Amino acid sequence: MEISDIRTIRFSCESHIDPDEKGHGHPGEPRESTRTITHVVVDGGPDGYCRGGHEAANEFAKKHLVGENPLYREKLWQLLCRAERLNKGTLTDKRVAPIDCALWDIAGKDAGLPVYQLIGAARDSVPAYGSTMVGDDDPDGLGSPEAYADFAEELVEEGYQAVKLHTWMPPFGDDPEQDIAACRTVRERVGDDIDLMLDAHHFYSRSEAKKIGKALEDLDFRWIEEPMDEHSMSSYEWLSNELDIAVVGPETAEGRMHTRAEWIKRDIADIIRVGVYDVGGITPALKAVGLCESFNIECEIHGRDAPNLQLLGTMAFPGRYYERGLLHPKHDYETYFPGLEHPPDEIDENGVVELPQTPGLGYAFDWDYIDANRVE
Repeated sequence: MEISDIRTIRFSCESHIDPDEKGHGHPGEPRESTRTITHVVVDGGPDGYCRGGHEAANEFAKKHLVGENPLYREKLWQLLCRAERLNKGTLTDKRVAPIDCALWDIAGKDAGLPVYQLIGAARDSVPAYGSTMVGDDDPDGLGSPEAYADFAEELVEEGYQAVKLHTWMPPFGDDPEQDIAACRTVRERVGDDIDLMLDAHHFYSRSEAKKIGKALEDLDFRWIEEPMDEHSMSSYEWLSNELDIAVVGPETAEGRMHTRAEWIKRDIADIIRVGVYDVGGITPALKAVGLCESFNIECEIHGRDAPNLQLLGTMAFPGRYYERGLLHPKHDYETYFPGLEHPPDEIDENGVVELPQTPGLGYAFDWDYIDANRVE
């Protein structure tokens, strides 16, 4: 087996999501969008695919990985992640991640196993929480505390046993009192048996974050996530000491498993956050998860999609939940996955996602749709 090519498949689709000035998505008018798939071509073995990918990063990888054995994932990931240092305009962790995940897809297919079973399975299903989009100014969307409560009630009726709120962020607001009001209204509506979490505006001050956290303690929320700039590790160290509610981080801070090691060493979060696309692939995510288990600290996985779901299937030590979203009263979640026959994370009436049993990552690509809409 050897890699003969790394391609970026581009295809057009209709998107119903518009980003705001900070990059957060909201339901909008239909518009044409382009999606990508990273395709690692293998001579003598199965090809690998992962949703997403960047043409420049894939071209860089092609120059350095063609001729290599795709099963040497650690070697190839180390090559790419170390190349990031002097190629920051081309390589980032988010761009390396689809390449690494496509290599895992190859390995699973070669072994005839889902990736999580290839790594070492701990479970075949994972409970999901409904993760909302951020707040907006639409009274029929997520424009008020009552609107959040209405939507949370709908999610519970669908089967979710846990809900995470992303509340208002600029340009729609950054008011601690508004966040607290939304959290209180949701708790009153769904009752005490549903797990609730908050992912707030990411740039609150220490005093604002503490105020929100204290209110969430009274409301019996499970955790507060990224309420301040994660580059200020001292702020999180202070906040964790001030609050009884679990503080979660880091989510987007650069540095892969190395940054998470520093957070654990300084004891500045109660739950460590790891996402396959945040840290550069399944390969480094496994390192971070093992690090958390070694220090007996909970680890929750950030984000949706097949690679994160496969990672959760390997985890006997918490992560408790799969993050399913982002969800909104006016948005059909399945439109997140154009080019697939069905979402990779279909949910049952009890709020549980079954892991795919097909070899590899478990994507069911709709190649007729993709080929009909290819962008050359």
